[in-house]
Amino acid sequence: MAAPLTVAVVDYGLGNLFSVQRACEYVGMQASITASHQVIQAADAVILPGVGAFGDAVTALHRLGLVTLLREIAASDQILIGVCLGLQLLMSESYEFGHHQGLGIFAGSVVRFAQPHDPSGVLKVPQVGWNRIFKPNQAGGTQEPLRDPWVGSPLAGLPDGSFMYFVHSFYAKPDDATVVLATSRYGDVEFCSALRRGNIFAFQFHPERSGERGIQIYRTLAGIISERKR
Repeated sequence: MAAPLTVAVVDYGLGNLFSVQRACEYVGMQASITASHQVIQAADAVILPGVGAFGDAVTALHRLGLVTLLREIAASDQILIGVCLGLQLLMSESYEFGHHQGLGIFAGSVVRFAQPHDPSGVLKVPQVGWNRIFKPNQAGGTQEPLRDPWVGSPLAGLPDGSFMYFVHSFYAKPDDATVVLATSRYGDVEFCSALRRGNIFAFQFHPERSGERGIQIYRTLAGIISERKR
């Protein structure tokens, strides 16, 4: 019998921990909610979730000694996934309620939606609800990419423009456009809704709250982990 695929869901006191755990288990992975360095290091993949304020999250990660560990994981071949605030924490800095240093795994800033609007007027912030994700350079355009940027990522196999569930007031602006895995639009603002570099994938939306398409992301992630274990 093959060994189970193990996932460490990082518990630092701010996050949608149980919904992430249930989504992992639904597709056959063994997920532990933990702050244990040993468990995190031994897992096949690490998920950094998050709901709440950036500054509070960074403080908690430092208190638990997880900042260096997460940076080491990002520099290794261990799979690291960021979800919602977890994506934002991977950035260099955030301007949420002041200025805070992030993990610096991706260079760039986390900024607030500045009065997004559409023909009906100014939109509410935070964005709460369903929105589409697009392959880079596809949102609002028709130019076909030379290759499918979602191949080899947890978004592989999803239709371009799939709906996902978002809850956020801030979004990441990476310095390097090549790490953008997906974009979305909120009114007149196009923003990065997923990131990718090597073993790291991150989503501004909540796959675990996004219905069957979201579960498909976890199922594809399980396939990626399984391939790496062979």
